[in-house]
Amino acid sequence: MAAAAACAMFAAGCADNSDGGVELIPASRFEAVVDSVPVSLYTLRSGDLTMQVTNFGGRVVALWTPDRDGRMADVVLGYDNLAEYIDNPGERFLGAVVGPVANRIADARFSLDGVEYTLTANDNGQTLHGGYRGLDMMAWRVDEAADDHIVMTCAAADGQGGFPGNRIIRMTYTLTPDNEFRIDYSAWTDVKTVINLSHHSFFNLRGEGGGSICDHLLTIPASHITPVDGRLIPTGELMPVEGTPFDFRTPTAIGARIDSDNEQLRIGGGYDMNWCIDRADDGEVRKVAELYDPESGRVMEVLSDQIGLQFYSGNFFDSSTRGKSGRALAWRESVVLETQRYPDAPNHADFPSIELLPGDCYRQTCIYKFSTK
Repeated sequence: MAAAAACAMFAAGCADNSDGGVELIPASRFEAVVDSVPVSLYTLRSGDLTMQVTNFGGRVVALWTPDRDGRMADVVLGYDNLAEYIDNPGERFLGAVVGPVANRIADARFSLDGVEYTLTANDNGQTLHGGYRGLDMMAWRVDEAADDHIVMTCAAADGQGGFPGNRIIRMTYTLTPDNEFRIDYSAWTDVKTVINLSHHSFFNLRGEGGGSICDHLLTIPASHITPVDGRLIPTGELMPVEGTPFDFRTPTAIGARIDSDNEQLRIGGGYDMNWCIDRADDGEVRKVAELYDPESGRVMEVLSDQIGLQFYSGNFFDSSTRGKSGRALAWRESVVLETQRYPDAPNHADFPSIELLPGDCYRQTCIYKFSTK
């Protein structure tokens, strides 16, 4: 969609927002050309949801949903201008697509068919979310934008970040009448490579700056996690959650056990590891988590065709930056629930593969569904 059309969409939306409790961010704050690609801000609506998305990193900038009394709040962390997304490496992943391999790769290297690939190390000697120029730092071409969906494509060149293959990656963000934010990914490559995409919105169901998420109730149907070493790299084991602070098979307050005397919690400063979902690896979309805020009544169900879920409890925020609400982005005031395959999979032969072959198509679906109770 041309910039003029995007502005027209924004202008059309402003007229009916004054009574709906939704305060849109002006698209003009995101209009620029990045790496020869026009960047802007796009507004989507369906059901009770309003979402703003920029094609820089495929970021969800704002996501408005009602509480049990119909009051609207923006439940994702973000900034209100493009410059802060580009120049905030400390909080760089807000609302973005992450990849081409989400999460960490040990020692910034892996082998594929006997060839060792050296990657960009951007996290204490490890590769995190694709390195310094991951998908979150690329301007995506907007192929289609409508009232309820946007289609974006990017091309990751062979050798970018050290990963093999010229890869084409396409994402469709859709808001449905059932109050779902749906993400459909697809990807292709010209040589054998690895790919494991995910979405990295930080949620607070009371709204950005709404306070601690420790009393949000979380449910994850998973009997095991992949425990990590001091680098936050999986050890290769599958650890049962029974009798540990990682058992969220029934609804449990995030803060109930977050400060337990537990080595894994000490390593991450809280929750920051992968849960192995109790499900078949059959490509079907199923519920993999539920987050509930008793104060607002908001519920967010997470549905996915993936077998892993990274749960991060906002342990590294230090209030040094402020979000679009003007409030500080503070410690343990947001939750990330990333649907994916297991972290560091190329370095663990026993983990499910993330390899992609030429001629094959990588596909993934993730849905964040909102309701109240």
